[in-house]
Amino acid sequence: MAKTTANVKPFGWADKIGYAMGDFGNDFTFILSSSFLLKFYTDVMGVSAFLVGVMMMLARFVDAFTDTAMGQIVDRSEATAGGKFTPWIRRFMGPVAVASFLMYATWFKGMPMAFKIVWMFVTYLLWDSVCYTGVNIPYGSMASAISDNPEDRVQLSSWRNIGATLAGTVIGVVLPLVVYYKDADGLTRLSGTKLSIAALVCSIGAVICYLLCTSLTTERVKIEKKTEKFSFSALIKQLFSSRALVSIIVAAIILLLAQLTMQGMNAYIFPNYFNSASGASIAALIGSVLMIILALFVIPPMSKRFGKKEVAIFGNIIAVAGYLAAFLLRTTNMGFYILLYTLGYFGIAFFNTCIWAMITDVIDEDEVRRGSRSDGTIYSLYSFARKIGQALSSGLTGALLTMIGYTDATAFDADVLSGIYTVGTLIPAIGFGLLIIVLLFWYPLGKKQVDANAATLASRKTGKKK
Repeated sequence: MAKTTANVKPFGWADKIGYAMGDFGNDFTFILSSSFLLKFYTDVMGVSAFLVGVMMMLARFVDAFTDTAMGQIVDRSEATAGGKFTPWIRRFMGPVAVASFLMYATWFKGMPMAFKIVWMFVTYLLWDSVCYTGVNIPYGSMASAISDNPEDRVQLSSWRNIGATLAGTVIGVVLPLVVYYKDADGLTRLSGTKLSIAALVCSIGAVICYLLCTSLTTERVKIEKKTEKFSFSALIKQLFSSRALVSIIVAAIILLLAQLTMQGMNAYIFPNYFNSASGASIAALIGSVLMIILALFVIPPMSKRFGKKEVAIFGNIIAVAGYLAAFLLRTTNMGFYILLYTLGYFGIAFFNTCIWAMITDVIDEDEVRRGSRSDGTIYSLYSFARKIGQALSSGLTGALLTMIGYTDATAFDADVLSGIYTVGTLIPAIGFGLLIIVLLFWYPLGKKQVDANAATLASRKTGKKK
């Protein structure tokens, strides 16, 4: 059972800013990968989109072991003077930054295709399945240790989303203006050399953000080391015995499938369909400003009043409306498309701001049922689900790009451009529609149940029966 450590400074702005910096660091490499890696290998290195998608899907099978292993390592580690989770972030922040940079090895562009494919597989597995797992599992788990107050956790979830939005702003707004160029025919192309330099800058930025995260946050809730023998069958039983955990995992898969397909296709919709790199920057800037405003001033009070599940459903309804309208109208006006894209992004903000606090709700619900906490283990299962969503998105995006005939040579053909638009709008609309169904009819932790669980855990800590 978790215990609050005495004589520590109260939860405050340092924790919120520090926790935001953690996801800022994460998304310096993650958003870079989800936004540019597929396009880098198709347009610069000449690898087929289908093969890149297959690689990303295969990596998830490795993640099935590395995520679970890291969750167990975190849960079974002793809390130090610096905390239970912070030391792991410090150990892996350097390796994850180096591994991310190595994925964009444009200097190997002239090497044989077999070499490029092997390099692609090895560096992606090193970054995603080993290094990113090593820093992300403890980072996500530490929210429970920063505060045991549900309202504080909503604040942490909001600020985590702000950190991700800041990284998305840097990558989504600045990079398209830097890494693209016009060729002799006036077509927008990706520069491999400039992207490699951008990847180096992002890696350095990630390390700085991780240092700020570990310096500013305080783990004031002591979470005991797990000592019971690990059982894979017990882990699976724990997973499928919790309706809240299973449903949030399914929701995560659908969320990432829809959102990352949208983000990945932006690298094709704006430079190819609209022949404009600046369009991606404009859309990212508007979305980022909107996300920060919502996360700071709108969503936390709405979540407190109506509940996180309820607010997430509301947001997804808006997202479906935006992307479905874009698909049906099939506009060639970039300004109007950005308007519809922004409407969809507005809806996504509600669920993305709440989701991390919803995970701590699931952890609390598990502790209410079983009497012990498994922060690292549950977060690792959720993280693995997110990676399945990433894999399905990458695999689906790569497969659909191949089906519509996309290659570097056909990148601006009329039929291919039409297919790019369809994939980039219809898949998100379907995905967010499915997400509404999961949250509405399957996920059980509405406001009433979350408040009841918080009261139960509070009474246990004071020695009272609930």
